[in-house]
Amino acid sequence: MKTFVIEREFPGAADLDSSALAEIARTSNATAESLGVPYRWVTSYAAGDKVYCVHQADDASTVREHSRRAGFPCTAVTEVSSEFGPQSAGA
Repeated sequence: MKTFVIEREFPGAADLDSSALAEIARTSNATAESLGVPYRWVTSYAAGDKVYCVHQADDASTVREHSRRAGFPCTAVTEVSSEFGPQSAGA
């Protein structure tokens, strides 16, 4: 599967409480299961008025279909070309 970063406009995202986040997670999980194809939600970040998600799927159209079915509109879906972090600097 490929990895995608999803950007969502979500006014008040930073103020969502644990109950609201749990409901969003339940909806996302149920929607992923309903797709009938390989799909994995890795993680999400609420920041300001946006939510950024990392999902894995075979293609961007599947990510967009997940968003449509879940009712979480996406502003952008971008395929990740590489992953790096502090460990990438070498020993």
